[in-house]
Amino acid sequence: MSSKMLQFVATKKAMPAKRSADNRVADFDEIYNDFNAEAAETQASRCSQCGVPFCQVNCPLHNNIPDWLMMTAEGRMQEAYELSAQTNNFPEICGRICPQDRLCEGSCVIEKGFESVTIGAVEKHITETAFAEGWVKPAAPRHERAESVGIIGAGPAGLAAAEMLRHRGYQVHVYDRYDRIGGLLIYGIPGFKLEKEVVERRGQLLRDGGVNFHLGVDVGNGAHSFANLRAEHDAILVATGVYKARDISLPGVGLDGIVPALDYLTASNRKSLGDAVPTFDNGMLDAAGKDVVVIGGGDTAMDCVRTAIRQKAKSVSCLYRRDRANMPGSQREVQNAEEEGVVFNWLSAPQAFLGDEKVRAVRAQRIHLGQPDATGRQVPEVIDGSSHELSADLVIKALGFDAEDLPKLFGEDALEVTRWGTVKIDWQTMMTGLDGVFAAGDIVRGASLVVWGVRDGRDAAEQIDRWITAAVDAPRAATAGR
Repeated sequence: MSSKMLQFVATKKAMPAKRSADNRVADFDEIYNDFNAEAAETQASRCSQCGVPFCQVNCPLHNNIPDWLMMTAEGRMQEAYELSAQTNNFPEICGRICPQDRLCEGSCVIEKGFESVTIGAVEKHITETAFAEGWVKPAAPRHERAESVGIIGAGPAGLAAAEMLRHRGYQVHVYDRYDRIGGLLIYGIPGFKLEKEVVERRGQLLRDGGVNFHLGVDVGNGAHSFANLRAEHDAILVATGVYKARDISLPGVGLDGIVPALDYLTASNRKSLGDAVPTFDNGMLDAAGKDVVVIGGGDTAMDCVRTAIRQKAKSVSCLYRRDRANMPGSQREVQNAEEEGVVFNWLSAPQAFLGDEKVRAVRAQRIHLGQPDATGRQVPEVIDGSSHELSADLVIKALGFDAEDLPKLFGEDALEVTRWGTVKIDWQTMMTGLDGVFAAGDIVRGASLVVWGVRDGRDAAEQIDRWITAAVDAPRAATAGR
């Protein structure tokens, strides 16, 4: 083992320098600076190189984390990048937005007593170094194949599958309803977590590698009907994600000023990208000068509260029915939000929305966590007589996402879905009940993490390649046996 490793006893954990709250709320730039080479090597050297690398085990992509940490500590940066890229199509993105505190870093064996290795920031540094040095190259298959694959959805799962299939020489066509590549990476995640140039750079790399993008396309209509796409391509991958916002049934929910989280975030991101956004310009989706209440406790809720702060809201509150320890969002994001001035109302749930035509307040009630249910989570119970009001000019519902009715949208009743509306597949083959139609990402597993989308996209590409190869080889074998 390298003598540079196991430095956690003598070297403290350090994150890259974080911009002060007063400074960072003035723009939508990323809040963390990059490690320089010396800092990255120092932090990577804290890895204990343990025999059972729980960081790797608990990473959905099973990234070879201990190995590329050692290479970074030894200054072998090109090797570190090449190893990182073997398991992850977008390490510079995952290094920025993965909830490392719940995955790799949260599983680090030195966490208890010494604090974890700063894995995410090192991962980002490795790939940014690779881009700067020109080591990141587009797909360049040795042999082009005649077979084509149509991918519906240009989010993480679709893009990961597209790259893997291009490496194998397939003609890849990606169809997406939006006008830019990236899905929620572009329109859902704010720039202070993921600057859009990072996504656009990766998209250009895919284009340079021969992936064909068809943007602004609603699959199911006209020439792009689902049946036409199936006829045009040898295989189809459905990777649409889930975009249907969950709603809440409470008195007053139809008042003006109560909006879904994705509508709000998309408007903000489009504005940052320089697009014309009438619903932002007329004030409907702009938090400036308003009392803002965000309902929810996941990462989308954190994105909303931190966006509202940057839009110069008068006040920003987050209403969540459980306590801090039980919230699904990243604890690191909660800390960042608190530093920026967000007020968290833990153990509180909305009871009604008050106002005439436009919302003016949220009536909330306090919550007590009772006995655990079948899942092991304590059940929220309302405390009688605890109603109180929160002033609100803008209420943002960040309650999660469900699948759209794909059989209806695609005009394909034979596309089977689960009782949750997600596409039903055979997990061993990633294929739906339709021959040659595969599915991956959130449209299969429900709203999840970007890193799981990448994992599913890679797995789907593997299974598509196997299926097409078997279909091509079978006639050859039959002819050879005559």
